[in-house]
Amino acid sequence: MSDQKIRINKYLSEIGYCSRRAADKLIEQKRVTINGELPEMGTKISESDVVAVDGKPVKNQNEKPVYIAFNKPIGIVCTTDTRVEKDNIIDYIKYPKRIFPIGRLDKPSEGLILLTSDGDIVNKILRARNHHEKEYIVRVNKKIEADFVQKMSNGIPILGQVTRKCTVEQLDDRNFRIILTQGLNRQIRRMCEYLGYKVTKLKRVRIMNIPLDVEIGKWRYLTDSELSEINSLVSDSSKTHTN
Repeated sequence: MSDQKIRINKYLSEIGYCSRRAADKLIEQKRVTINGELPEMGTKISESDVVAVDGKPVKNQNEKPVYIAFNKPIGIVCTTDTRVEKDNIIDYIKYPKRIFPIGRLDKPSEGLILLTSDGDIVNKILRARNHHEKEYIVRVNKKIEADFVQKMSNGIPILGQVTRKCTVEQLDDRNFRIILTQGLNRQIRRMCEYLGYKVTKLKRVRIMNIPLDVEIGKWRYLTDSELSEINSLVSDSSKTHTN
């Protein structure tokens, strides 16, 4: 859809959702919303409007979803609310179609984050609470003690719970690699703080099967094989797993 506004029933027909007549029936039944509001018959919409049926945003059946791997710089915020944050990820990438990040990466952190126009895969990854691996390289403010790796690996009490066991590998005096299978708020920073360390640099270098392989501030499309493996990982995982 271009910047030109079109009637809601024509839009639903053009994207392959349903016929115009069926769209009119949905509107009459108050099952269609535009930006959360019930439209009148004949209401026109633009590219930026969010159309939903029965509360679920509709997808363009004729348009292939977009999947992006982005190397987020420090200072960029992972939000789609472009009105609130001037340094938000959407304005930074300036992708011509509506995309949104899968999960988040803190403002002071850098590295890999995935973005997509496919709401289904976002829900599968985020809501399932599965053991999807995320790998980070972390630098702390002082020399790593001998028992640091063992304590980090076995779980740290933060936010009212003990973190899941994870893989930790010391790289040198102040740097370590960590692979998490959960995503608590500021988890790595809180874990380090509990042991008396402060994180000075945090970079995510892998999400599931996707490596960080683009320069900082750059992005690339996921390959078909990468996407197939993601779908396989998501479908094989339990949808009801709890910590």
